Amino acid sequence: MTNFKKVILVDEQDNPIGEEEKLKAHLDGKLHRAFSIFLFNDKNEILLQQRALNKYHSAGLWTNTCCSHPQPNSDIKKDISNRLLFEMGITCELNWQFSFKYKASFKNGITEHELDHVYTGIFNKNPSPNPDEVAEWKWISIIDLKLDLEKKPEKYTEWFKIAFCWYKKSKRNYWIN
Repeated sequence: MTNFKKVILVDEQDNPIGEEEKLKAHLDGKLHRAFSIFLFNDKNEILLQQRALNKYHSAGLWTNTCCSHPQPNSDIKKDISNRLLFEMGITCELNWQFSFKYKASFKNGITEHELDHVYTGIFNKNPSPNPDEVAEWKWISIIDLKLDLEKKPEKYTEWFKIAFCWYKKSKRNYWIN
């Protein structure tokens, strides 16, 4: 499954309450389930992608390794693995770390209102990204990323900035303080 066209609508406790076409859910600002993947290498660098310029929101912005929405009547572990392979050409073990909820509105009428489940993994190669999904990619040290986020936050997606702060607070072994 590579074409993630629907989203799972959820309540505040992440209980499924229905499903919706992805664009409609974003236009209506309905709370739905999402996932974000953060891959690190042995140098304590994080793999970022620049979203393709044709994305209907946050196009051209830098973000975490991969993100999308689990599909109705599917297994999230399968969906995250499939999406990581589809977007970045990567297969690796992924582990759930935490979840957070956020809401962000964009100038084009889109509202991201997501309960985002964050997964991490270790990967020590270079990706083979799908050009329809990813404009560019880079490995960046956590220290350099933190500095760039402070200087130029407008270069990054809203959910990435939030997830990065949450993850730093969790004091996981991937992050350098």
